[in-house]
Amino acid sequence: MSNKTWNGRFAQKTDRSVEKFTASIDVDKRLYPYDIEGSIAHCRMLANAMIITDDEASTLIQGLGKIKRELDHGDFQFDESLEDIHMHIETRLVEEVGKVALKLHTARSRNDQVALDLRLFLRDETSQTISGLISLQKVLVDLAETHIEVIMPGYTHLQRAQPVLFSHHLLAYYEMLKRDAARFQNCWERINVLPLGTAALAGTTYPIDRQYTAELLGFAQISANSIDTVSDRDFIIEFLSCASLCMVHLSRFSEELILWTSSEFQFIELPDAFATGSSMMPQKKNPDVPELVRGKSGRVIGNLMAMLSVMKSLPLSYNRDLQEDKALLFDAVDTLRACIDIITRMLPKIKVNAQVMQQATAKGYLNATDVADYLANKGMPFREAHHCVGRAVSYALQNNKELHQLSLDEFKVFSKLITEDIFDILSTRAMIDRRKSVGGTATENVEAAITSAKQELAELGTI
Repeated sequence: MSNKTWNGRFAQKTDRSVEKFTASIDVDKRLYPYDIEGSIAHCRMLANAMIITDDEASTLIQGLGKIKRELDHGDFQFDESLEDIHMHIETRLVEEVGKVALKLHTARSRNDQVALDLRLFLRDETSQTISGLISLQKVLVDLAETHIEVIMPGYTHLQRAQPVLFSHHLLAYYEMLKRDAARFQNCWERINVLPLGTAALAGTTYPIDRQYTAELLGFAQISANSIDTVSDRDFIIEFLSCASLCMVHLSRFSEELILWTSSEFQFIELPDAFATGSSMMPQKKNPDVPELVRGKSGRVIGNLMAMLSVMKSLPLSYNRDLQEDKALLFDAVDTLRACIDIITRMLPKIKVNAQVMQQATAKGYLNATDVADYLANKGMPFREAHHCVGRAVSYALQNNKELHQLSLDEFKVFSKLITEDIFDILSTRAMIDRRKSVGGTATENVEAAITSAKQELAELGTI
C-alpha cells in the first residue's frame, strides 16, 4: 500500500477493503488529458505569480508532458491504492522529477481539481455532441430534399389523419435536433466556467491569479463562490438533462423507423448492413439498430435520475458522494454519441418505398377535413360542416367507398352547398399544396424550409 497524502493525521494505514471500495481510478482515468492540461496551466500560473520559480515550473511541465505520453501510449502503471487519476499523476511526477513535484499542489485541492477536469472534459464532449447533431441534421435535410415528392399519411393517435410530405415529417426531427443543439450550446456556456483556485472550499491564502489560469485554459468566466464551486454539479445535471431529451427525440424517431420497416407499414427498408437476422427464423430482418437506440434512451434518462438522486440531499460543500458523478456522466456521453453516430450513418442508406406511402394516403378518409373546410368556405359554420362530413364518412363506410369515390349526387345528400368543384380539392396532391400556412406541409413551404435549413447548416460550417 502506498502512503497517502493525509497520512500525517492517521495512526493506521487505510484498510485494503477501504482502498478498493473508495477507488475511482477505473472510471476517472479517462480524465488524464484534462488533469494534465489543468496541472500545466496551474503550474504556469504559480510561476507567473512567483509562488514557484520558472525553473521549477519548467521541470514540472516537462515531467507532466512525459507522463501524458506514457498514458497516451498505454505505458502507465495503475495502482488501485492510489485512488484516482490525480494521485496517480502526482505520484508518478514525484518519481520522475523528485520532491519539486510536491509543489504542484500548492494553492489547489482535489476538490477544485476534479471540478476542473470535469468541466474541461464536458466542454469538449458537449462541442462534439453539437457537431454530431449538426451532422445528423444535414442527413435529414439531404433526405428531405431527395424525397420532396414523396407523400405519406400523417398520423395522430397512430391513426391515419391527413396526408403530409415525407420531407415535412423528416424536417420535424430536424427541428427537434435544432433545439437539442441549442440547449447543448446553452449548457456549454455554463460549463465554461473556471473552478480552479477555489481550493478545498474556502479559497487560498496564496496570491494566485485565477484570471490568468482562465485565459490559459480558455474559460470565459471564473466561478464566484468557492463553496458553491467545489460542490456544484449542476453543469453535469444540465448536460444529462439535455442528453436525455435528445435521446427521447432519437427514440421517437427510432420507434417510427421500426414501425415503417414492419410488414404492416413497409414504408422504408433498412440497409442489410444496418440490420440483423434471427438465430432461428431464416426470413427475419430485424431493425436492431433503432431498437437499441430506443432502449438506450432509458439508460441515459436513468443516469439523469441517478445524478439528481446523488445531489438532492448533499450539504455544502464537497462530499465523497460526488465521486459517483463520473460513471453516470461518462456512460451518458458515450451512449449519446454512439446513438447519434449510428443513426447518422444508417439514414442515408435507407430505401424509401414511395409508392407504398402514396397508396396508404388513398384510404382512411384522409380528405375528410378538406371537405369540411370546403363547406366552411361556402358559408357553413365549421362545427356544422364537421358534423355533415362525419355523416358522409359514415355513409361511405357503409358502402365500402372513400370520399373521393362518392358521386356528386351522393355528396349533395349531405349538403346542397356541394358542387362539382368538390373534386378539385380531394386529390392527395391538392390537399398537400393547399396547406400553405406557416409551418404547413405545402410543397412550397417544405422547399423553403429545406433551403432555410441548408443555410443554417452552411453558417455552422457543415456544408
